[in-house]
Amino acid sequence: MAQIPGLLFLCVANSARSQMAEGLARARYGDRVRVQSAGLKPANVNPFAIRAMAEIGVDISAQRSKSVLEIDPRSVDLVVTLCADEVCPASLGNARKLHWPMVDPAMTGGKTDDQVTPFREIRDQIRWRLEALHLP
Repeated sequence: MAQIPGLLFLCVANSARSQMAEGLARARYGDRVRVQSAGLKPANVNPFAIRAMAEIGVDISAQRSKSVLEIDPRSVDLVVTLCADEVCPASLGNARKLHWPMVDPAMTGGKTDDQVTPFREIRDQIRWRLEALHLP
C-alpha cells in the first residue's frame, strides 16, 4: 500500500492564504492527500477568508491557525509557501518546496463592503494553481 502524500501550505500568520489553500486542497483531494497548513506567527483564521470560502461551498470555520513548530516534518512531502513580500517560513526537512507568491489579502484594505474581494481573488488564484498541481 502506497503512503499518503503530505502537503503543507505555509505563510506568516496562517490566517488567510494558507487556510484557504488547506480548505481547497482538502475539498479537492479528500483523504488521498494529507493536507495541513501552518505559519511562523499563527493568528486567528480571518473571517473574510471563511466567508470567501463559504461562497464556494468550502467550510473552513473549524480550522485553526497553527505554528510551523506543530508540524511533524516526516508528514510532509511538499511544502507550498504563499508569501509575497513577507519573509516566508523555511521549508521542513527534505520536503520538496514550491513558492506561490500571493499578497496577503488582509493587507489590501478597502471599504467594509469590499473587504472580502481580495480574499476571493486569492482563493481563485489558489484554486487555479491547485488544478495544475499533480497529486493523486
